[in-house]
Amino acid sequence: MAVSPTTEQWESVLDITGQMRTNSSFDPVAKAHRKFALFYGMDILSLVIALVGLVGNSIVLWILGFHIQRSPFSVYILNLAGSDALFLGSCFVLCMGEIVGYFHSLVLVVGRWILNLFYCVGLSLLVVISTERCLSVLFPIWYRCHRPKHTSATVCAILWALPGLFWVIFVVLRFLENLHVYVLYNTLPFMEIGWFSLLTCMLCVSSLTLVLRVQCSSQHRQPPRLYLLILLAVLLFLLFELPLGIIDAIWLFHRYPLVPHGLPRLLACVNSSANPFIYFFLGSQWRKRGREALRVVLQRALGEEQVEGFGERDTSHPNTLDKLS
Repeated sequence: MAVSPTTEQWESVLDITGQMRTNSSFDPVAKAHRKFALFYGMDILSLVIALVGLVGNSIVLWILGFHIQRSPFSVYILNLAGSDALFLGSCFVLCMGEIVGYFHSLVLVVGRWILNLFYCVGLSLLVVISTERCLSVLFPIWYRCHRPKHTSATVCAILWALPGLFWVIFVVLRFLENLHVYVLYNTLPFMEIGWFSLLTCMLCVSSLTLVLRVQCSSQHRQPPRLYLLILLAVLLFLLFELPLGIIDAIWLFHRYPLVPHGLPRLLACVNSSANPFIYFFLGSQWRKRGREALRVVLQRALGEEQVEGFGERDTSHPNTLDKLS
């Protein structure tokens, strides 16, 4: 016959269990194993998401580059897909190097700087897309009459050149031994933080303007897919990719990782991988039976509706955005 333990025996068992847990929590070997498993799991998950995102962005690049007549807005999406693909490729290489442990530490540092370069390009493109749509909504006549023809290509070239020039200056100053150069070298990260803060504020203001515009106009008409595409892309960026920039900025002052670096990088991979699915989801017509070509779906998502008239369609031209932009 089993004898139930007394209260004193239960208390002694609980004390021993608590002591064992306390001792195990301070065990450096167990703590190192848990930390390694966490980093390893996030790197594996980042690899999988990056591969999926590379496939999706490659499809977008192929369709926009060779199968659709380019419009001012599609040029931005083409460059955004390129920056997302390069960002995911950099994440894939970094995660593989951290898992294998074969890369030199200097290579990993350079890889993180290249990752930040593509991150900055993607953020800048998203700000330009959102800001330009705000101008087309708030000042439609001025936008159509005064917008230069090759604005999209010129802006994209500048946005690609500026981060690249910043990175080259950073590398050159890193290997020059001079007191004044050293001071300038230390100020570059703070300049990057200032640029990041400015772009984030512009993105929030332009996105809020678009939200108010869509909210006011959607009471009588259905908002176009183009605005929903921009708003969803901005929302995903604020939720998933913005933490990477914030954590890097905090690290410059705190010099201690508040969260594992693999976590914001994993979230950023989710954002860059989700953009192609947003395009194809918004461009699909679920009421129709049968499959549609991805070119048709993507073209519908990028500008089937008119910009000024929510719900008004121009059936005489396949892409009314070309005429409005």
